[in-house]
Amino acid sequence: MTSQTPPKGDRVAKVIARAGRASRREAERLIAEGRVSVNGKVIDSPALNVTDADKVSVDGTPLDAPDPARLWLYHKPTGLVTTNKDEQGRPTVYDELPDDLPRVMSVGRLDLNSEGLLLLTNDGGLKRRLELPSTGWVRKYRVRVKGRPTDALLAPLREGIEVEGIRYQPMQATLDRQQGANAWLTIGLREGKNREIRRAMADLGLTVNRLIRVSYGPFQLGQLKPGEVQEVRPRILRDQLGLESPEGEAKPRKKATRRRRQIRPDSK
Repeated sequence: MTSQTPPKGDRVAKVIARAGRASRREAERLIAEGRVSVNGKVIDSPALNVTDADKVSVDGTPLDAPDPARLWLYHKPTGLVTTNKDEQGRPTVYDELPDDLPRVMSVGRLDLNSEGLLLLTNDGGLKRRLELPSTGWVRKYRVRVKGRPTDALLAPLREGIEVEGIRYQPMQATLDRQQGANAWLTIGLREGKNREIRRAMADLGLTVNRLIRVSYGPFQLGQLKPGEVQEVRPRILRDQLGLESPEGEAKPRKKATRRRRQIRPDSK
């Protein structure tokens, strides 16, 4: 029995994502809507591999050559949702980013009332790589809860708990200080399921009233102010991820901010 030779090239949706035109999921939707053509022929399935010799167009516009993978640190304020378009009309992080930023995608999400470090990238492949649990990077949060937790109360988090049928992997959990009716904790996790920290705390009888992501693997929030964006230096990105050094790579820009509407931070 002869083995089949794997097709050359990459899936067309992946190529579109790498070119920064859309995320991979969005690219699959564009294909289903008949808005993508390969070598002049409209396609209706993402199950197609293309190479550099193929001409891919989206809405009649040929794809540009993919830019080198880039990564930015963004201090997300509260009051913004991490989505391109919100059905409820709420402001999104993309509404507030500096105008000179290229098209970017978020690495994971922070919910409406969460703040702190959000990674942004122009490369769909890098986005998926950073989101995979197998990357093994710890995401750390400063968490303020209402209540008087003890180390013993937090112990189940370190073993992993199940809440409403959802199993959460072991977390790092440290009680930092009690401040009146509230306490500050440091929580570290590798998985990052939807509202994981808030649900885990509620299961312990604690209410989260402030949640700040301070790091994502080796990348730190540091002194970045709410609304500020700072690009990770290409050399640091290569060192951390083992990326190849592209020719003529873009130089990182200094911190950038955009004048934004006033959003009142969580005052609890």
